[in-house]
Amino acid sequence: MIAMRGAALRYGERTVWSGLDLDVAAGEFVVVLGANGSGKTSLLKVLLGLRRLSAGTVTVGGRPPRRGSDLIGYVPQHRGIPPHTPLRARDLVRLGVDGHRWGPRLPRQDARRRVDEALRGVGAEAFADVPLELLSGGELQRVRVAQALASGPRALLCDEPLASLDAEHQRIVSELVDRRRREHRTAVVFVTHEVEPVLPLADRVLHMPGEPGREARDVA
Repeated sequence: MIAMRGAALRYGERTVWSGLDLDVAAGEFVVVLGANGSGKTSLLKVLLGLRRLSAGTVTVGGRPPRRGSDLIGYVPQHRGIPPHTPLRARDLVRLGVDGHRWGPRLPRQDARRRVDEALRGVGAEAFADVPLELLSGGELQRVRVAQALASGPRALLCDEPLASLDAEHQRIVSELVDRRRREHRTAVVFVTHEVEPVLPLADRVLHMPGEPGREARDVA
């Protein structure tokens, strides 16, 4: 599903990582670890089509990454919602259904059905119509997982989705992601500092050393 060969990323004279060969198969759960500044988030940006490699090749689903591709779902780090944001939980998930599309959107009835399915899949039906600013951190992350899954992606990229959550919600979010990959064979790349909830779920761990001249490597 994801393939990188000889991949390198540089910012000016600084090499973030190099010599990266990575394969993530359908249904595989890969956890990415490393210190701050080691290029974990930059790896996800490359896979999202937001940043180009300095060297090497990368494909997602057999094609070069493309910004806004419905092949990929993205779960960001938890962050608060600005006060008075005029969006409900279901509105955020609707963006995952067709927010990436150019041209006409899905018919209202079809879109609502997919939004309801996504919310039900993460156990968020009870707060579907609650304004985002009133949700707890754990509830909001459930909604963000629903948004990422609403388009039926073949790969799911998670960027520190457990940060700032309590232990129970870390477990819940991790298990939601794991259930998706097991039931739908979705490839998962999961960047985190909170290793305890996800290591039992991981097929492999990719360690990003963040030191010049050292290559990223699989450690499990």
